[in-house]
Amino acid sequence: MSVIWRAFDQSLQRLVAIKVLDGSLGDDNPGRELMRREARATARLIHPDAIEVYDYGETVTNGGRLASFVVMRLLEGRSLADRIIEGPLPWAEAVEIAAGLAKVLAAAHDRGIVHRDVTPENVLLADDGPKLLDFGIAAFIGEADDQLVADFGTPPYVAPERLKGTTADPAVDVYALGVLLFEMLTGTLPYPEKTWEDIEAARREGPPPTPEGVPGLPQEVADLCRRCLCPDPVDRPTARAVAAALTSMKKPPGPRGAGWGATAVGAAALGGILWFTQVQGPEVGAVAVPPTPSPAQSQVTASQVTASPAPQAGAVAELRHTVAPVADPLQEAGPGRHRPSPSVKVRVVKKDRHAGDTVRQPETSATRKADVAPLPLATTAAPMRVDTAVRQFNLLVDGAEATHDIDDDVALDLKQVLRNAVGNGEGLAVMRTKVEVRYQEGRLPLTLKGELLAALDRVEAALSEASDT
Repeated sequence: MSVIWRAFDQSLQRLVAIKVLDGSLGDDNPGRELMRREARATARLIHPDAIEVYDYGETVTNGGRLASFVVMRLLEGRSLADRIIEGPLPWAEAVEIAAGLAKVLAAAHDRGIVHRDVTPENVLLADDGPKLLDFGIAAFIGEADDQLVADFGTPPYVAPERLKGTTADPAVDVYALGVLLFEMLTGTLPYPEKTWEDIEAARREGPPPTPEGVPGLPQEVADLCRRCLCPDPVDRPTARAVAAALTSMKKPPGPRGAGWGATAVGAAALGGILWFTQVQGPEVGAVAVPPTPSPAQSQVTASQVTASPAPQAGAVAELRHTVAPVADPLQEAGPGRHRPSPSVKVRVVKKDRHAGDTVRQPETSATRKADVAPLPLATTAAPMRVDTAVRQFNLLVDGAEATHDIDDDVALDLKQVLRNAVGNGEGLAVMRTKVEVRYQEGRLPLTLKGELLAALDRVEAALSEASDT
């Protein structure tokens, strides 16, 4: 059971959203892992138009069940899916939304993160612009699908190459953004297929469709949308290029109507498990969310969660804190790394009116995620070209520089040493030493160190593959 709470942060005097997953105690609970993945991926992406995670933790209920929870920014607005149901958007509004999403995706790609589920249900229309939610099935660039997320995704927005079991690549997000832009402009999907089986059976020949019949739509926007839908990922523009192009095309926005001002609580969907929800009811309950522990804290002690098995609207549910959440490796601090924020103490003020033993799926996506065969798995990362592997390493470095995790001289040093090592054919031992030295100097975060070493493994594999051919 998953429940979304509207709560008040007593320490910082602000409203927050709390997502609680109550599942079995075993480590094989897929919802638990999806929630953890979402929290980690979202915590890496610092962007005003992405959901912001404040804390993550796990606790054991008095019934012996494991409850995972995420404390996040509370967003007000409505889902883009609800807006599209009302009909096509004016082209300027559609371009404005797509441009904002493209900027978030570009920032994610710079950090080495691929969202993989860009859909209308995962976009919240807030007063200050669109917000991208649900990083539950996000993956790092070059990462292969595993069994947990192989059958997750929304078929009409899934890029053709993912059906072949390819590794995660930013181009899949650009394809989904193209579908989204097409749908906003026309009110329909570019292709009629809506299930995995239909998409796998489809034989698409010729150029991708272009949005037509849209009053006043500039040809440049139509052409860009078509390029995003190219079946070959090489032919698609990058998210950053899409953002730049759309930003230059959009008109100054006029006053937004009720479509942008409707009040609702948007909480990130969890790999298809959670949903956009409205909240209501009187002030209830109290919640104390524990602090993020130091790496030394590895023992989880008992905590109590008391709630009725099937709570009604306005029912009281209380978390009494006696436990620190499980340490998140992505938040462990190395030399020079900032510590996570202190504990967040919150008071629940409203509860989701749909809480219960089962989770209600959004009606707008009812045909998209049920009773379908899983995607084929890429059990190991497919061999990639050397220049692609080097580019992925450099993207990680550039993203860390952009978020000030490393200084510009460190970024330049890392990229130059790798370029020389690859060009001279002397192996990557010197590069791994360089990464370790920078970490010991306190100029490289522990998390980034691990990601860079993993990226170097991919470069080495690509070099080996190239030498064998």
